[in-house]
Amino acid sequence: MMMLKKTRTAALVALAMVSTAALAKVSPQEAAKLGVTGTPLTPVGAERAGNADGSIPEWKGGITAPPAGYKTGAHHPDPYADDKPLFTITAQNYKEYGDKIGAGQIGMFEKYKNWKMVVYPTRRSAASPQRTYEWSIKNATTGELINDGEGVANVTEGIPFPILEKDPSAAGFQAIWNHKLKFKGVAAFRWANQATPTASGAYTITRIREEVLGLYYKPGNTLKDINNILVYFYQEVVSPPRLAGQVLLVHETLDSKKEPRQAWVYNPGQRRVRRAPNISYDNPGTASDGLRTNDQTDMYNGAMDRYTWKLVGKKEMYVPYNSYKAHSDKVKVEDLVKPGFINPDYLRYELHRVWVVEANLKEGQRHINPKRTFYIDEDSWQILVVDHYDTQGKLWRYSEAPSINYYEVPVFWSTLETTHDLKSGRYIVSGLDNQESMYDFSLQTTPEMFTPQALRQRGFQ
Repeated sequence: MMMLKKTRTAALVALAMVSTAALAKVSPQEAAKLGVTGTPLTPVGAERAGNADGSIPEWKGGITAPPAGYKTGAHHPDPYADDKPLFTITAQNYKEYGDKIGAGQIGMFEKYKNWKMVVYPTRRSAASPQRTYEWSIKNATTGELINDGEGVANVTEGIPFPILEKDPSAAGFQAIWNHKLKFKGVAAFRWANQATPTASGAYTITRIREEVLGLYYKPGNTLKDINNILVYFYQEVVSPPRLAGQVLLVHETLDSKKEPRQAWVYNPGQRRVRRAPNISYDNPGTASDGLRTNDQTDMYNGAMDRYTWKLVGKKEMYVPYNSYKAHSDKVKVEDLVKPGFINPDYLRYELHRVWVVEANLKEGQRHINPKRTFYIDEDSWQILVVDHYDTQGKLWRYSEAPSINYYEVPVFWSTLETTHDLKSGRYIVSGLDNQESMYDFSLQTTPEMFTPQALRQRGFQ
């Protein structure tokens, strides 16, 4: 009984910390540090200046326009194709790089003696539309955490918390919210093809088409206009035949405490649409062979209530970045998907500053990963790397998101997402669109296309 009282007291203290921090606002003087040019911080809160030895350069706006000859709808040519590798980190020399590599990367080196990280010059390519910058700066003085961190208030369109609170608990929530609300375009169509190779490297491609609509990013919208729906998400499995026709529909809520996520599935064998409350947390993702949880899509999504969140700090780290080779239509899927891991010859790692956020499971809650560590790019708030731990506190899985600047928008976002199971020797990779049509950020759609009833209009009976 005494232990129960202590646990309840600790939980109340943690909630009080978040609630108190939510009342604090960044002052106009602090917000004045944000800007597109001439300020210490970028509009989204990154340090504008490079690091002391110049290995991280100054942010000068990122890629704001497509290269000459690029046509919308094409795969994105590499603007840094002439860059030469600086060095390669391997299983033989990784200890020389100290804390610039994370626990998951160390786990990969210790598991796979032929895995490597080819390191290139750092290119701070991340960019967002001007409206995102303007609203991010405004949000700095108005944004609040509400409902014990499960929701946000008084923010519009941009990054909600470009300057994080000093309290580590509140700042942990804010950093993850910045990732969840980072600009990804208002609407988009994409192929999210997936492979789950066996330890020997055998796999079958699961072709998956997805549509997303995020009214938070629509110019002129406020939180009242989006009716608590952060993202409308539609996913259809096209092949192989045994999985073809499965459909997932999700209404991802902004404030999950006010209203939890709503999800529906269509199973062609049953020929009906039904509610799917299990599409959340650590339940297995679509066709994932149990190698990815639902809350790992986009590196992290959904409710945050099962964990405590803590901002550990900021560090320099080698992370996947500007991964245009892996994105290229000149590379075939069979060139990428190899036993144990994606072919490292097609990946690019750079030294960047990342925010480090640690999530620990709350007393009385359950999740297959009681602890996770997130590494979040300071220039884009994209989660680039995640370390996942098991119930014994041992490193279990390592995830990373090779990302690029989709410069026709512009938006910095993943092109692949991988999760490696360091116990089984298997991994899952999604986003294999090399031989598919490219992301379409001009998709014209409405919330009415994301209703259970609309599934019938899409051809399902």
